[in-house]
Amino acid sequence: MLKTMKHKKGYTTAGVFLFMLFYYKQISTERECKMKTVNLKRQTALAMLAALGYVLNTFVSFPRMAPFQHMINVIAAVILGPMLSFLCALLIGCLRMLLNGSTILAVIGAVIGAFLSGVLYKKTQKLSMAVVGEVIGTGVISAIVSYPFMVHFYGLPRTSIFTYVPFFTPSSLMGAIIGFVLLKSLEKTGNLQKIKQSLEK
Repeated sequence: MLKTMKHKKGYTTAGVFLFMLFYYKQISTERECKMKTVNLKRQTALAMLAALGYVLNTFVSFPRMAPFQHMINVIAAVILGPMLSFLCALLIGCLRMLLNGSTILAVIGAVIGAFLSGVLYKKTQKLSMAVVGEVIGTGVISAIVSYPFMVHFYGLPRTSIFTYVPFFTPSSLMGAIIGFVLLKSLEKTGNLQKIKQSLEK
């Protein structure tokens, strides 16, 4: 009788253990599927923004300025966050270098502002701070970082590390403001929050 009771307890414990294992496996599978769906949505949004940025920068050009790059930077920073906005800017810059023959300024002049814009927005949740991050990151930091690259790799005459600041700052400010206006209009109608939520579900 005692042995039978021990066997039953053993079967019950094993059954509970197997049930818990199966339940955990189901939860893990659901989480993995959800993460894959979220990643696919974010990757699709990234690809669309990168493609749009490349097209706009290619067919709507200004002398020594790429305001639509900075517009895309701000939009990507708000919708996708710092890392993916950095990647988006990198993709656009690489496409411009490979297909349009642009210099390395196409990359350096975009990625820092995109990342800083995303960081400041993530910390404050304010669209205005995304603009500030883009202008400081591109108009000042990227402009200074670009100078030694252009001197050493493209033969730019040695002048001042601030050589590109007068070009990068108005370009980044113009593009960031355009991005801000678009995002603000989406925010007022409630669509910005819906877009962000749809990329997280």
